[in-house]
Amino acid sequence: MTTMNGKTLSTIAFMLGMLGVVFMMLMLLPALLHAGSGTFSAGNARLSIVFGGAVAFDRNYSILGMGGGYFIADGIEVGLDAEAWSGNSPRIEQVSPQARVVLWRDGSVQPYAGIFYRRTLIDGYRDLDTAGARAGVYFLSGRNAYFGAGLAEEVHLNCDRTVYTYCMETYPELLFAVIF
Repeated sequence: MTTMNGKTLSTIAFMLGMLGVVFMMLMLLPALLHAGSGTFSAGNARLSIVFGGAVAFDRNYSILGMGGGYFIADGIEVGLDAEAWSGNSPRIEQVSPQARVVLWRDGSVQPYAGIFYRRTLIDGYRDLDTAGARAGVYFLSGRNAYFGAGLAEEVHLNCDRTVYTYCMETYPELLFAVIF
């Protein structure tokens, strides 16, 4: 008989939660398709920038990144973001394909939910694969720009507990994006 440890159970619970997010996105799809023209319309593209800070290996890092996305349908975006962590060692770089659904409605506050995969490249260490989910709100600042604030939760898929303190993380996200 095989037993499951806490790490396995938390990974299973996280993956079930991500499947729930995907299910919600699919259930909301018909409501989003009537959204019409606007910031999150099919055919629009997103360009975003990332500035921030983080701690890894008990060291402080500055983060600089950018991302792009394309609305494949009204309210549904697929994208790719990249980050470089600098100011300390080892050097860290990340690339992250993702999908988001904007629950498009009247007003300047637009809720969103999404899923992502992240590949983290760390000098001198094995690459780290992560899967995650995010949710929050976008604050429209005109027809072609918005700020975002939300939470993300991710699980490190090939986490080595001898190297990493935590294999699951929850953290706030802030975003500024321009739509064209």
